[in-house]
Amino acid sequence: MAEKATFSHASYAAFRPAYPADLYETILAYHRGPRSLCVDLGTGHGLVARTLSLDFHKVLGTDPSPGMIQQARSLTPREQFTNVIFDEALAESMPSLRDSSVDMVVAAQAAHWFDYTKLFPEIERVVRKGGTLAFWGYGDHAFVDFPQATNILKHYTDGNDTSLLGPYWSQPGRSIVVDKLRAIQPPSETWEDVTRTEYEPGVKGTRSGTGTMYLHKRLTLNDCMKYVRTWSSFNTWQEKHPKAQSKDSGGSGDIVDEMFNRMRSVEPEWQSDGWEETEVEVEWPMGVLLARKR
Repeated sequence: MAEKATFSHASYAAFRPAYPADLYETILAYHRGPRSLCVDLGTGHGLVARTLSLDFHKVLGTDPSPGMIQQARSLTPREQFTNVIFDEALAESMPSLRDSSVDMVVAAQAAHWFDYTKLFPEIERVVRKGGTLAFWGYGDHAFVDFPQATNILKHYTDGNDTSLLGPYWSQPGRSIVVDKLRAIQPPSETWEDVTRTEYEPGVKGTRSGTGTMYLHKRLTLNDCMKYVRTWSSFNTWQEKHPKAQSKDSGGSGDIVDEMFNRMRSVEPEWQSDGWEETEVEVEWPMGVLLARKR
């Protein structure tokens, strides 16, 4: 995906959700054998690489975005993370890695961007026999206590109305992540023990959804708005509507301001003075894919 001029690497690092300990525990429990080298594809700001550095002798995080690699390095002090390295590189090409040298390859909220005609041959080359593939991704969050607000969110994020966000997602990546990575099919002649874990939030309170929930957080509405502004669809929308500036930047309002105004009109608890600091529970739909190299 081409990087947008409107994209903020710092905002992405600040407002994207972190992954819980039980997700990492699930992945590490699945893994067998040595933990010498883990490769984090599409590392972004390096969150997963830093976390897994506690469990692997060495972690390599790669990303095609120079801005993201700069952000990852700035958030990963060498004196604290002596075993983490970041390289600007495509996931589909890792010439610096020897054959069968990788114990685990991971991709967090990045797997939907890859070219699998090139990626699978490359990771099949570098991952050792018995090594692990662990990919996961999440879709649009739900306000689990506020079904009307959640419906408005879906109205703005889906569909083909060019005044909203739906048409501005990149495809097929958007469909892949919304469908919980089901389109990613590790070749059976090379990968075995394929397992999938999924979660779809409900709107009848916390943990009212179906499946295994990993990703949830209590956020202020202000932070929710800032999070939505990290979406690729918002950044593309912003490029198409350069005169629309957010209220918090001194403008008359952008698509996120409009969307949250509509949400507030149907959710009485969001209408008080200082509504931006109202805290809400959000959960994300998620798909986790694990596979083992034959």
